[in-house]
Amino acid sequence: MAVDVRRVGPEAAAEVLAVVREAFGARPALDPPADALGEDLASITRLLRRRGGLLASLDGAPVGCVVLDPGPDGMVLRRFGVLPAARGRGVATALVRAALDASLGHDAVRVVARQELPDTVGFWEAAGFVETGRSTPYIELAHWLGTSFDAPDAETMRALGERLGATLVPGDLVVLTGELGAGKTTFTQGLGEGLQVRGGVTSPTFVISRVHPSLVGGPDLVHVDAYRLGGLAELDDLDLDTPLESSVTVVEWGAGLAEALADARLEVLIERTVGGTTPEDELDPRRVSLRWV
Repeated sequence: MAVDVRRVGPEAAAEVLAVVREAFGARPALDPPADALGEDLASITRLLRRRGGLLASLDGAPVGCVVLDPGPDGMVLRRFGVLPAARGRGVATALVRAALDASLGHDAVRVVARQELPDTVGFWEAAGFVETGRSTPYIELAHWLGTSFDAPDAETMRALGERLGATLVPGDLVVLTGELGAGKTTFTQGLGEGLQVRGGVTSPTFVISRVHPSLVGGPDLVHVDAYRLGGLAELDDLDLDTPLESSVTVVEWGAGLAEALADARLEVLIERTVGGTTPEDELDPRRVSLRWV
């Protein structure tokens, strides 16, 4: 049976808590005890409200989880656990892979392991994490991620947007920057595919904004072109059919204007790659840089 890993939010707090309690309760007794053993429904709900988490299942039953907690130095993985009966079946590896994908745009993914659990430390090292510090009884490890991607054609640009769209959650703000024809709308088309929203995404230049409802009960996509807006007041006054807090908002030409719409944002810069190209080249390659602020 293949491992199924899905993105979850506060609605899955009870399932995540059950996995955390059983997974951490089965570990050897530690002094001091693992913080995870003190979690309750309210605390797990609070953790999941920030960025959500991942829940792994085998045959429909939850067997593993991790909470995603973004910080100034990257995405921190918390409450990573697998039920004893499911160990050795690829659940932990599937969770790590999904967590790395969900951290797109962050410089690094970070974890903390206990010194008394060498097998756990070894697992993280085998997954590509390296030790960055120690504070007894904890070992800090990190896995560095790329934040710049080459997009030699529209298909690659759209695929990168789709990959990113699958990681976004309600309330996310994406600010797109790039010259005319750089590929901002192509990138947003892929993002809409990743979010699984209705309607083909096109440039909103002539209507300023469009709302694409979700087809799967996820966040709607609000697509805004700020090129002709005079300031933040006009952006705030847009008559949208969906609240930004429950949607994913993408603002083209939004740098210096859209930042006040949310406490955090993902900045996407699309640049033409001019080195090594000539006017006769059929391809017009781009470089896409992602940065969570």
